[in-house]
Parts: sequence; structure tokens; C-alpha cells
Amino acid sequence: MRKTVTVPRVRAAKGNDPLVMITAYDAPTARWAEAAGADMILVGDSLAMVVLGHETTLQVTLGEMIHHARAVMRVSERCLVVGDLPFGSYQVGVEEAVRSGIRFLKEAGVHAVKLEGRWPDRVEALVRSGIPVMGHLGLTPQSVNQLGGYRVQGRTVEDARQLLAAARELEAAGCFALVLEGVPAEVAAEVTRTVGIPTIGIGAGVDCDGQVLVVHDLLGMSPPPRPRFVAPYARLGDGAVTAISRWAADVRARRVPTPEQSYHLKERDAGTWRRLFIQEA
Repeated sequence: MRKTVTVPRVRAAKGNDPLVMITAYDAPTARWAEAAGADMILVGDSLAMVVLGHETTLQVTLGEMIHHARAVMRVSERCLVVGDLPFGSYQVGVEEAVRSGIRFLKEAGVHAVKLEGRWPDRVEALVRSGIPVMGHLGLTPQSVNQLGGYRVQGRTVEDARQLLAAARELEAAGCFALVLEGVPAEVAAEVTRTVGIPTIGIGAGVDCDGQVLVVHDLLGMSPPPRPRFVAPYARLGDGAVTAISRWAADVRARRVPTPEQSYHLKERDAGTWRRLFIQEA
């Protein structure tokens, strides 16, 4: 059996076998992640889009994140579970960030939190409060309006230098790992080489210390268009539509439920029931 994944184990994985992180938002997907041998589960604010139907991640609340993280924690046994601090839960100030992080750990039971952007003061305060923090740089979806869309970041030399400087700041502030999203592979490789904490890539090339994907993208449950870095390993969305369509056709043709799928009176009562029914009729 694989050992339980902890924050120190993740930190120590730097430069070793690549770390595997996948999102989960409920008990069934968390069970899949655990059974498949993932190292980490991210209860991501992508919940807003892939589960709750919003167009961006901005609308999801801390309460909703906690609600779904609780479901994940009920069945998670070995994975390190990281909860995404949603937009509006840490931007206003350090005190707000610490309150949000404490609430996430106390109410949901997650092992760590993740926040987007260059917030070393928030990270330092959270870590000082006993809350492990995973950073997130590059394409930060909570800044979609500021970025002008979901655009690759760090494509110019100056932008790449700023990204590298931000990674160093977050490491110094106490992050135990760092997600790099939508970053040129060459830049992600340099960040990975430079910082002493594991980097987890998503659309950031193969040289990161690990990779993360949204489970709905991985399993072919998200509608197109899909990002370049997503190559579905299954087509569960198509399979679900096919299965529901077949069932609907059987319902309309009265082929289901079959006698074997139905409940029946006990044999000793069936005759009595028929007699009563005939008499009443």
C-alpha cells in the first residue's frame, strides 16, 4: 500500500518521481482519485464552472467550497487534500486570508489551502497560523478579467522574470509547493530548476515536479473547446449521453422496468390481492 501523503512528503518529492494531483468535488470522484493512486486531491474553485455551471471561477463562495471539500474528506484516506481559497476570501487583507484558511481547515478538514497570485504576505501569515499553503502562478483564473481572458502568461522575457521572482517570493514566504498554470514550458522548467519546492504544472510543460488536471477534463466530461494541454483519457460525457438516451427510449417504449427490475407481493398474498382487486373492480 502507498503511504499517506503529507505536506512534508510532498515537499521532499522535489526532483523525484512526479507528483500526481487531480481535482475532486464530491465523494465519488475522491474515491476514484484514491483508488487510482493519486498523491493529492485539489478541491478546486473550478467547482464553479464544472459542477455549478458558472462561466468563471469568480462566483463560487467559501461556503460552497467548504461544503464540497467536506464530501471529499469523508472518503479520502491517503491523498493530501488541498482546498482552493476562492475569489474574495483573501484579497482584502491578511486577517481575512487567515480567517478563511482557518475556517477551511476547521470546517472541511482539508490538509492545506491554495491561493492564486503574488501574495507573500498572505502566505506568510497563513503559514505562521499553522496552515500549509500551496501557491499558484501564471494563468490565474481568478484574475481572468484583469488578464483579459484565459491567456498564457510569462511569454516575454520581462514577464518570465517577474514570474520567476514571484515564485521565489512565495517559496520564501513558506509555500510548500507551487502550481504553474498556462506558462511556457521553458519558463516553467527554469522556475522548477530555481525554486526548492515542487512545481505542479497544468499547461506548463513536462519539466515540472508534478502535474494536475481538472477531473472533468481528464475524463471527457467537459464540453469543448478544451485547452491544448487537455487530452481526455476517457469519453464519459459521450457515454453518459448515450446511456441516458437509450434509457429514455426504453421508458417511452415501456421496456423498463422489467418484471425482474420490479418489486412484487409475496406469493401467499398475491392471490388475496387479486381477489380483492377483482371484487372492488
